[in-house]
Amino acid sequence: MAEAMTLPHPQTTEPGAFTAALADQVSGMRLEALQSEALTVAKQCLLDWIGVSLAARSEPLVRILIEELAPRDAEGGVSLLGHARRARIDDAVLINGAQGHALDFDDVIMPMGHPTVPVAPVVFALAEQRGLTGAQALEAFIQGVEAECRIARLMGPSHYAKGWHATATLGTFGAAVAASRLLGVEGQALRHAFGLAGAQAAGLKSVFGTMSKPLHPGKAAQNGLLAARLAARGFTSDPDVLASPQGFADTQSASRNPAGALAEREAPFVVDALFKYHAACYLTHDSIEAAAQIRLEEGVGPEEIVSVQVKVPAGHLGVCNIPAPATGLECKFSLRMTTALALAGEDTFQEALFSDRTACRPDLVALREKVVIDPTQTGRGCLVCVTLRDGRTISRTGDVSQPMRDLGAQQGKLERKFRHLATPAIGPERAGRVIELCRELEQQRDLAALIGLCRIR
Repeated sequence: MAEAMTLPHPQTTEPGAFTAALADQVSGMRLEALQSEALTVAKQCLLDWIGVSLAARSEPLVRILIEELAPRDAEGGVSLLGHARRARIDDAVLINGAQGHALDFDDVIMPMGHPTVPVAPVVFALAEQRGLTGAQALEAFIQGVEAECRIARLMGPSHYAKGWHATATLGTFGAAVAASRLLGVEGQALRHAFGLAGAQAAGLKSVFGTMSKPLHPGKAAQNGLLAARLAARGFTSDPDVLASPQGFADTQSASRNPAGALAEREAPFVVDALFKYHAACYLTHDSIEAAAQIRLEEGVGPEEIVSVQVKVPAGHLGVCNIPAPATGLECKFSLRMTTALALAGEDTFQEALFSDRTACRPDLVALREKVVIDPTQTGRGCLVCVTLRDGRTISRTGDVSQPMRDLGAQQGKLERKFRHLATPAIGPERAGRVIELCRELEQQRDLAALIGLCRIR
């Protein structure tokens, strides 16, 4: 593998050429030209997605989706992770996408959102259906993530700030690009796939804390797959949907940055993936880390605390500021509750902690009521200040915004996380084998063995 790569910077001087330039840029990426770091992180993303998906196999929202969309085994269908059943490919990618986000424990790339969960279900489904190689699957996955992240740069911060859920909207394009790669959709047909993706892209932040948030990446996966399949048959759309008047960016962004979207990079965006080690919204992780430091380093107990101030960027208020969560899902999007959990010494790595029972525990509710959110933080990270009964004020800063560059250490952390999440579903031996196959994904002749290990027999 090459040690470095500069992604091409297409020229976009002709009117209506922007979508074509971006499509050509991402579709021109080839596995053999990518640095080994990109392949390693991409495989880590897929391993992490499998783990969080298996752990969510029994979530109520997953049960409802299976009952509605896949009530019986579909002959000729593709696998549902963590289940014995197969479903029609369109339904399978929706269910697997929603399941992978049900715990909100999947990876993040700022400012795109959750990059893997809209793309991986499409890659796995098409690879299973068509007997594709691990190298083909990995290449398509990296291209899909690249498309999501470049379109995120195009849209700028206003898209998410307005209330669009970027994982859903941008994820639709990522899924379409990955599917197009595996289906052989290219040239003008690929531009129409972008147009079809833009015509379907949707998702609202107002549903955070409900079952509809995990539904978003499932729908993104399903819609992106449909976009590619229709484009392969000659279905038309706006071939410059990203830059057209009344197109995707024109209607959904007030901070467009075309140059940023096409800017040269030394490595694909997948290398910027951030992984979760707390089973809650990623924007709560800074405060969880800071509060945990205060508890561990200062020996502070809940009974000593008078008040807590959590200073965060203003943008957090529209994402994870549910003041009085009543359910486990709402707890994941409550800065007040997640800070209280960390100060109380609860293990926020344990996905089972985020339950309706936890939301209503009197001791945690009392501690939560002492937490005030201050949306005036600037720059990276957040500041947690705890005032104690003895008059002292203790503060710590948390910042989880930077990717780990020690990929060996990251692999170790992710393997421990994977074993914790996957072992209850598939057992320790099969969990270990999944780790091995993911490490060498590009060498696999197909994904049959890997997907087979992720099915419940």
